[in-house]
Amino acid sequence: MALTLRPVEDCTYDVVALGEVMLRLDPGAGRIRTARSFDAWEGGGEYNVARGLSRCFGLRAGVVTALVDNEVGRLVENLILAGGVDARHIVWRDSDGIGRTVRNGLNFTERGFGVRGAVGVSDRGNTAASQLAAGDVEWDHLFGDLGVRWLHTGGIYAALSETSADTVIAAVKAAKRHGTVISYDLNYRPSLWKSIGGQAKAQEVNTEIAQYIDVMIGNEEDFTASLGLEIEGVDEHLTDLEIDSFAAMITDAAKAYPNFQVIATTLRGVRSATVNDWSAIAWSADTGVLESTKRPGLEIFDRVGGGDSFASGLAFGLLDGQPLQTALEYGAAHGALAMTTPGDTTMASKTEVLKLAGGGSARVDR
Repeated sequence: MALTLRPVEDCTYDVVALGEVMLRLDPGAGRIRTARSFDAWEGGGEYNVARGLSRCFGLRAGVVTALVDNEVGRLVENLILAGGVDARHIVWRDSDGIGRTVRNGLNFTERGFGVRGAVGVSDRGNTAASQLAAGDVEWDHLFGDLGVRWLHTGGIYAALSETSADTVIAAVKAAKRHGTVISYDLNYRPSLWKSIGGQAKAQEVNTEIAQYIDVMIGNEEDFTASLGLEIEGVDEHLTDLEIDSFAAMITDAAKAYPNFQVIATTLRGVRSATVNDWSAIAWSADTGVLESTKRPGLEIFDRVGGGDSFASGLAFGLLDGQPLQTALEYGAAHGALAMTTPGDTTMASKTEVLKLAGGGSARVDR
């Protein structure tokens, strides 16, 4: 199976992400409520994918987002640039001095350990990214004049405000006009949709966006909550997931949205905050449902961003023209490696991903 991709030489970017980039504040081994210092990282569900494709896999990446032009916004910009992601498409908003009208998003995240799960506390109301309007970006210039091979966005950004979904729709329509492959991570978060219409609004928005998507990513809850698809015979632990049942749901999704060329999801069984069972599956019409290498008892250092790194590994494989099984292995390996380091974003190298995807171990490299 092969996606129809624009030629490398015709495009400025291999990938562009549309989404909010927040400042992540991490108490390290401690807890948010008792912290006296924090490590600062950048992160965001959509951006993390482009950053992984840039820093780990060496592709040309950009991001479309909005930030307030103050010291915090410029810190986030510097972190984006350090990740090798082109920041020229950031829309800058003037600061009012106290964040009354617009602000930058913050995300406090503690890793969890053993029986204590990871905790995320977002502070992202009224942010610049949530106020980004469809008309604020010259989409035809980006996808047409400059050229983009792959656009990645997702349900987190679509849920940020009553207007952010319109921005996503404008982006995917323009990308489709210019032959850009589009991936979308459903990433259903009830807390984000609660104040703008709840699950009913999530389904209204996501079913419209889904019509333009080539590569759809999401777990069984995402497909049920965001697209209204039902899956039977699955308990709450993904290690017990019946592949046949999930395959039936994927088949239903493919029938409902014949534009889906690839459907993929990670499978995570949470034994504790620091030990997860980890694998992934993917589907295309040519291959049917494929399973990645299973990694039972995977030791986790920081689970946040594992799914985003899966998505970037999968996208890299497909952009590289690899078979879907290989791309799936790249995604599962990259996600596993990303969860061995702190922060939302990957610290893995392409060499490490390819080694693990090919069956490599954790023996010391000398």
